[in-house]
Amino acid sequence: MSKNNKIIDTKPFKVKAKTKIKLSDFATEYKGKELNKENSISFLESGKEELSILQDKLYAHNKYGILIIFQAMDAAGKDGAVKHVMSGLNPQGVKVYSFKAPSIKELDHNYLWRHQQAAPAKGEFAIHNRSHYENVLIAKVHPNIVLNEQLPNITQLEDIDKHFWEKRYEQINRFEQNLAENGTIILKFYLHLSKKEQKKRFLERIDDPSKNWKFSMSDIEERQYWDDYQKAYEDAISATATPLAPWYIIPADDKWYARLLIASIIKETIDALDLAYPTLAASEKAKLEDAKKLLLNEAEEGKIIKEKNKEKEKKNKK
Repeated sequence: MSKNNKIIDTKPFKVKAKTKIKLSDFATEYKGKELNKENSISFLESGKEELSILQDKLYAHNKYGILIIFQAMDAAGKDGAVKHVMSGLNPQGVKVYSFKAPSIKELDHNYLWRHQQAAPAKGEFAIHNRSHYENVLIAKVHPNIVLNEQLPNITQLEDIDKHFWEKRYEQINRFEQNLAENGTIILKFYLHLSKKEQKKRFLERIDDPSKNWKFSMSDIEERQYWDDYQKAYEDAISATATPLAPWYIIPADDKWYARLLIASIIKETIDALDLAYPTLAASEKAKLEDAKKLLLNEAEEGKIIKEKNKEKEKKNKK
C-alpha cells in the first residue's frame, strides 16, 4: 500500500465540509494511466497485509473503534468492497451489518436506535452495508416509509417537508458527533456508479445463472427513481459531510479501482492515529522478567525432579 499511496491521491475524493455538491461533478470511472486491474491486485494484497497489522495495534491500543459506512445505488459493488478490502482482517475484530427494512421492534424506537446498537466497540471494526442514511435516502424518495415510524407530529405526507429533512440531517450529525467524540473513527463511502454501468451489471446478473440470485425486480423498479436518488444523495452528503465524519465519493464503475481507493483511505486514516502497542510500566516489566526466569527454569527444574524420581525408583527396586 505504501506504493499506491504515492500513486493514489485520496484528497480529491473527500467531500469538503459544508459544501453543496453535485454528483455530476465527480467521475464514476478511473481516468488515470498509472494503474490497471492487473497491478491493482498486488497493491491491494499489500494493503490488506498492512491493514492487518494496523488492526492488531488498534485492538491492543483499545482507544478507538472504526465505523465504515457503505452507501450506493444497487449493483455498485458494496458487497464486493467489503469482501475484498476487509478479507485480510481478523474476523473476530470485524462485525458486518446489512440493514434491511426495520422490524416492528426497531420501529418502536427512534430510527437511529438499531444503528447505535451496531456501533463498534473499542478496538473493533464495524462495517455498515447501508446504514442510518437509508432514512434520508430511500425514505426521501418514498416518504410514505416515514409514516411507519409513528412520529408524533407526522400524520400525513404533507407533514414531511423540507424542514423535516433538515432536522433529520441535524440529528444524524449529532449522532455521528457523539460517536466520534467518544472514540469512534467514522468513514463514509458513497460508491458512485453510472446509470450505464448499473444497466450492464443488471444484465450480467440476468444472463449469468450464478448471479441470478443477486437480481430482483425491485432493482428495476428503483432504477426508475434514479434522478430522485441522485438528488437525495447530493442533499444528504452535502448536509452531513463533517470533519469528524467525512464522506468520500468513490468512482465505482471500475470495481478494482474502487476497492484499491477504499483500502488506501482506510489505511491512511488509521495510520494518522499513530497507534502503538501499550508500553508497560517498569514494575510490570520487572514482573515479565520474573515470569521469563520461571519459564526458563521450568525445564531445568523438570530435569532435576525426573532425576530424583529415577533415584527413588532404583532404591525401591533394591
